[in-house]
Amino acid sequence: MTASIPGSHLPYDELSTPTEMSADARQVVSSLRLEGVARAAVRPAPSIHFADYPREVPKREIQVSAAATRIANAMHLHLD
Repeated sequence: MTASIPGSHLPYDELSTPTEMSADARQVVSSLRLEGVARAAVRPAPSIHFADYPREVPKREIQVSAAATRIANAMHLHLD
């Protein structure tokens, strides 16, 4: 068994060629979708004024199925 000498394995010994590293960097940048982030960064902030939003927002309909009604009735919750 041979003991390794400290400093014998340098972290930059196995670097890729500059062309390969440049291609890798271009691939990373394209996968980050930075164009969309840049557009969002220069877009104006949303309004905080009350008048810019609708005052009446309709509420959603809630539907209770027959099965849920039977379970609620069995538990004496009586959803009518």
